[in-house]
Amino acid sequence: MPPEIKLRISTEPVPYRAALEEMEARNRAIASGEARELVWLLEHPPVYTAGTSAAADEMLDPRFEVVEAGRGGRYTYHGPGQRIGYVLVDLSSRGKDVRNFVHSIEGWVIDTLADLGVQSWRAPGRIGIWTRDIDGSEAKIGAIGVRVRRWVTMHGFSVNLAPDLSHFGGIVPCGIAEFGVTSMERLGKPLAPEAFDAALLARAGDFLAALKPCETRR
Repeated sequence: MPPEIKLRISTEPVPYRAALEEMEARNRAIASGEARELVWLLEHPPVYTAGTSAAADEMLDPRFEVVEAGRGGRYTYHGPGQRIGYVLVDLSSRGKDVRNFVHSIEGWVIDTLADLGVQSWRAPGRIGIWTRDIDGSEAKIGAIGVRVRRWVTMHGFSVNLAPDLSHFGGIVPCGIAEFGVTSMERLGKPLAPEAFDAALLARAGDFLAALKPCETRR
């Protein structure tokens, strides 16, 4: 990471509510110029999070704590075996383009997965990162959800390395019932979090370059 961005890697699961409080505090500090931008890699204990568009009928079985996340999107599951990346950057100096930020995060994850031997893609009309499951159908391997306050981003992405996929059965993931969820492990490519982090960080320069405002942008 360049010096203006702090990299934080948590080796123990971080409760979701605690992470949310830390993100909100960091958002304020970045916006006021009191703290550096942050990329935080971690995982959570099992939890369902509700985005601003979450529909009550998409919560099928609240077997885990349900937390209002404040990000965009619908219901999402987080838990052990899933790598979370929270990306807090100041768009005031990086183009003030939220759509480009989301597109750039998606590209960061897609390029990282390709480096790890998994082809994935964006799907029109469907939020998230998609790949081909073991039965040939499309399935989600990563989720994207962001929030922007004071032009500083919060939240980010999750990638399924080896979570318990049955835990997704308590919700309609991201409101999309007709497609399944998969993981690196299910695809026959088990991967330690440290290996994923290394591949992700190798692509960090490309991600940050994509955030730079174009000279012709108005």
